[in-house]
Amino acid sequence: MSDTVSFGYEDVSPDEKTARVGGVFSNVAAKYDVMNDAMSGGMHRLWKDRFVRRVKPKPGEAILDMAGGTGDIAFRMAAAGAEVTVADINQDMLDAGIERAMDRGIEGLSWSCQNAEELPYSSGLFDAYTIAFGIRNVTFIDRALAEAHRVLKFGGRFFCLEFSTVEWPGFKDAYDLYSERVVPQLGKAIAQDEDSYRYLVESIRRFPPMSEFEGMIRAAGFSQTKVEPIMGGLVAIHSGWKI
Repeated sequence: MSDTVSFGYEDVSPDEKTARVGGVFSNVAAKYDVMNDAMSGGMHRLWKDRFVRRVKPKPGEAILDMAGGTGDIAFRMAAAGAEVTVADINQDMLDAGIERAMDRGIEGLSWSCQNAEELPYSSGLFDAYTIAFGIRNVTFIDRALAEAHRVLKFGGRFFCLEFSTVEWPGFKDAYDLYSERVVPQLGKAIAQDEDSYRYLVESIRRFPPMSEFEGMIRAAGFSQTKVEPIMGGLVAIHSGWKI
C-alpha cells in the first residue's frame, strides 16, 4: 500500500489528508449549502431528488446516510418515512445539519460523528447505505466501501452520488474551465475561502473514472452494480446490492 494518498493535486500522508479534509469542511460548513446552489446553479437539488428516487426509501427502513453533513439527503429520505442515521466525520457539518433540521421542524433523525472507514455499528444493521458527494474525500475509499457492505443487511442496497469524469467532449472543456477558474472565485466571494474550493475541484479530478469506481464497489463485495451518469458523467449514481 502506498505511503501517500491524494489531497487534491498533492500527495500527502493519510493522517495529513484526514486532518486537512476536516479543516476544509469545518471552513465551509456555514456556507456549504449556499455554495452548492451557486456552483451548480441549483442543479444539485435535482441530482439529489433523482438520487433519493433511486434509493426508494420506505417507511420504517433503517438507512445510514454517510457523509450526510448538512442533511440534504437525509431530509428527503425522512420525508418518505425512513429512519435515517446521519453520520459525518466532521462535527461542524453535522451541527449545520442539526440547525437546519430544527429550523425546518424536521424530527426523528439521528446524528452521529463517525469515520466512514471504521463504523461503530453492528454488522447487518441497515437496509440501505447512502453517501452523496462524500466518498472522494475519504482517505481510504476501499475501507469505506468494505464498511458499507458490512453494516448492510443481506439484501441491503448501496447508493453513492458523486462527481465523476465528464465524457461529453465540448461540455468537458467548458466544465473544466468553469471549475478551475470560476469555482474557487465563488468560494472566495461567498465563503471567503478560495483554497477549500480549489481543493474540492482538485479532488474531483483525482477521483477514479466511473468504470474504475464501479470495480471498487464490486471488489468490496457488492453485486448487480450499476452506474447512472448524469449530464455526461458530470455526476454519477453508483449502486450495488449485498446479496
